[in-house]
Amino acid sequence: MAKRKEVRTKKNSPGALFIPAGFLLGFGIGFAVNNVPAGMFIGLGAGFLAWVIYEIFSKK
Repeated sequence: MAKRKEVRTKKNSPGALFIPAGFLLGFGIGFAVNNVPAGMFIGLGAGFLAWVIYEIFSKK
């Protein structure tokens, strides 16, 4: 029985950079308002949201 070869294409998308960027921005804002954990969680959520919006609008 012949094995089936699976070909995967790697997509070069900068969308995954939104997550650490949001995390670091949230860290900075949280540090400024003296509530670092809340700022990090808000920044992380905003990063995921920005990534999803980017992926939706970048589809062809």
